[in-house]
Amino acid sequence: MHSIRSKKILAPGINEIEIDAFEIAQKAKAGQFVIVIADEKGERIPLTLAGWNPKNGTIKLIFQEVGHSTKTLAQLKLGDNIHAILGPLGKPTEIKNVGTVVCIGGGVGIAEVYPVSRAFKNEGNEVIGIIGSRSKDLIFLEKEMKDTCDQLYVTTDDGSYGQKGLVTEVLNKLFQAHKHIDVVYAIGPVPMMAAVAEYTRPLKIKTIVNLNPIMVDATGMCGACRVTVGGKTYFGCVDGPEFDGHLVDFKELRSRLNLFKEQEECLNKRCPSKNLKNG
Repeated sequence: MHSIRSKKILAPGINEIEIDAFEIAQKAKAGQFVIVIADEKGERIPLTLAGWNPKNGTIKLIFQEVGHSTKTLAQLKLGDNIHAILGPLGKPTEIKNVGTVVCIGGGVGIAEVYPVSRAFKNEGNEVIGIIGSRSKDLIFLEKEMKDTCDQLYVTTDDGSYGQKGLVTEVLNKLFQAHKHIDVVYAIGPVPMMAAVAEYTRPLKIKTIVNLNPIMVDATGMCGACRVTVGGKTYFGCVDGPEFDGHLVDFKELRSRLNLFKEQEECLNKRCPSKNLKNG
């Protein structure tokens, strides 16, 4: 049984839960994710692995309450059982000693960039972290990132904490200071990842982005998570979730993420099922 061992609120609408998942904890690696079904009637939702403890046989998930399924998951209490968890899924981050790595996390993407930053640091890299959110109350894992990174920059859109502005502004300052950077890793809102890729493109700096396409089965069978990278179609669940940011069709990704926006809004408002369109 996948019982909830611990639960806490990291920021408004952002939850962390530690779950019994022995087999997953033994195999998990940075960059991978799991599929979670909260209850018997729940849908399959992909959540990035924010941490794992092979000795205790537990995994940590950090998620934001956005739609019906994540809100249902957030309502579970300490000791409750999650109906099903599948994983670890996706290709793990390619971790090796490359020199200097800038790891960028925007919004709830901070949860995923932390284990990746830690893995790069453990491999002997210089790691520069940049995390950002809309406001101070939405910043989390700052201490953990400080302990992992050689340097950490924090940004907020409203200037309530750290540097006012976007994570890309810090990245631009690093470039202007002629800081040598070998790899940039980014995860967060699609516009943020697209902007990071555009900053690094003319400098020809390898840029890896962790995509969040719509997923259903997460085994490469349904095709819901297809993304276009370098003009070719890939499945985010088995070919990714990480891809070359300079080759990703972000415009298409944004469009596909909005496919079921109307249905999700109806669920959040508890609309009758007969009003939902097929799709």
